[in-house]
Amino acid sequence: MSDAIINSDHSESAFSGTSMSHDHHHEGGSDRPVLIAIGVILVAFILATLAGWTQPTVAHVAAEAHGEAVHAEAAHAEHGEEAASHGEEHASGDHGHAHPAPHPLAVIPFIALLGAIAVFPLLGFTAHWWESNKNRFLVAVILAGVTLLYYLILYVEAGFGAALSRVDHAILKEYIPFIVLLFSLYVISGGIRIEGDMAAHPSTNAIFLAVGGALASFIGTTGAAMLLVRPLIETNKERKYVQHTVVFFIFVVCNCGGLLLPIGDPPLFLGYLEGVDFLWTLRELWMPWLMVNGLLIAMFYAVDKFYYYPHEAKSDIAKDETQTTPLRIRGLMPNALLLVGVILSVALLDPQKPFPGTDWHPYVYLREVVQLALVGLSLALGSKAVRTDNKFNYHAIVEVAALFVGIFICMQPALELLNLHGPDLGIDTPMKFFWITGSLSAVLDNAPTYLVFFRTADAQHVGERLVDLLHHSGSPDGAAATMKLMAISLGAVFMGAMTYIGNGPNFMVRAIAEESGVRMPSFFGYVLFYSLPILLPVMILMALVFLR
Repeated sequence: MSDAIINSDHSESAFSGTSMSHDHHHEGGSDRPVLIAIGVILVAFILATLAGWTQPTVAHVAAEAHGEAVHAEAAHAEHGEEAASHGEEHASGDHGHAHPAPHPLAVIPFIALLGAIAVFPLLGFTAHWWESNKNRFLVAVILAGVTLLYYLILYVEAGFGAALSRVDHAILKEYIPFIVLLFSLYVISGGIRIEGDMAAHPSTNAIFLAVGGALASFIGTTGAAMLLVRPLIETNKERKYVQHTVVFFIFVVCNCGGLLLPIGDPPLFLGYLEGVDFLWTLRELWMPWLMVNGLLIAMFYAVDKFYYYPHEAKSDIAKDETQTTPLRIRGLMPNALLLVGVILSVALLDPQKPFPGTDWHPYVYLREVVQLALVGLSLALGSKAVRTDNKFNYHAIVEVAALFVGIFICMQPALELLNLHGPDLGIDTPMKFFWITGSLSAVLDNAPTYLVFFRTADAQHVGERLVDLLHHSGSPDGAAATMKLMAISLGAVFMGAMTYIGNGPNFMVRAIAEESGVRMPSFFGYVLFYSLPILLPVMILMALVFLR
């Protein structure tokens, strides 16, 4: 396999390297508006806290501490009412009141939005239009508005309250924590720069992949990718064959490496917001993480050492060996400490759980406010020169924010239907959950896909929530719940690497590589020449080992 063959359809790619250049080259702008916004949010939070508005609800804290919700569901089960109430309560997103299921046609805006994300970048007449975050936001808001109009006018319990409850659940409880975490990791990691030009030996590139795969779980796939992709490309600038190195970087650093903690990949953070313990992924998924990433790095090393590196011109190898500069890290302080602060905020400041060793529940949004404060410190105390050298800008995170504000609202009917009818869909084994979650994560966004099937698995357990069963993995129901969540997590994280559009960092890395002169495969070249022959067999082997 040669890069020339893989690039045969490059000129026809809808993902042309110049397509986003006008959006990406406005780095070095003022951070003052961001700092002012963070300051306003901090003051507003302090005032709201003094007014008592950020206290966790007493009913929720009591239910969390004493398991009253579980006992209530058990009582329903004794009277033969549990199956309906369980599905309807979870479908509503409000455990205090059971709502009827929405009409199946209410999922059309969700399907349309995911279809736009998947198709618009590939079509010649929409690709350029879709580059604008204003246009993405416009599409997302229009479709979200259609969904809210359904709840306002056509829903069985139509009215302002029905629409408002969906906004509360989708935006206030899920979207804000989700986007603030991504924003924090993105901005703080953007203040760290690794630079230098080492000899681009196969072992050097393999070390890049291994370090990135390890970092991805702790600073997020986005943070790790933005931190390492430019030094990786700089190290390989004298080599002709670089495309495969960037693709394996997407496999490992942008996707498969981010499996061990909720901050590693957006789907896992949504699971954390649903109540999955912060360390559950580390305890249960470290072996699949080690196997998949180990196999991918070993495959890369073998391909690079025995095929691509020997095919490099001797003059290029000589230049690569002699034109080197020492590796150095700039901006590590204070940003490394601030990243640790983000991790601790996620682990310790969940308002649904008491602070470790106490009975105190953190204030609502305290976690997000702390994360924004850490971003402010990074912008105020970090080096502006480092961000300029990193070509740092807010385009990528604004793109995610613009799209997901619509996704989180539009997917409410789909989540409600799946929670109500999930037990009847026939998706009842770890293998089915893995392949269906993974297949959809490859062509749609993996975060909402994870949440859809998380809710599907949750609806299949009568009498107790999925997250509660995870604490009883020694029981048959607990073991079944653990295996299902393992399958969903593995499918969403690992198979988000199957296409450029499966996970946000995939496309960002591709754009950066092409801006740096690396000829990347088209959308279909990536799938046909890389993910299907390389990644898919690894997925099959992993599933046979861990999900049988």
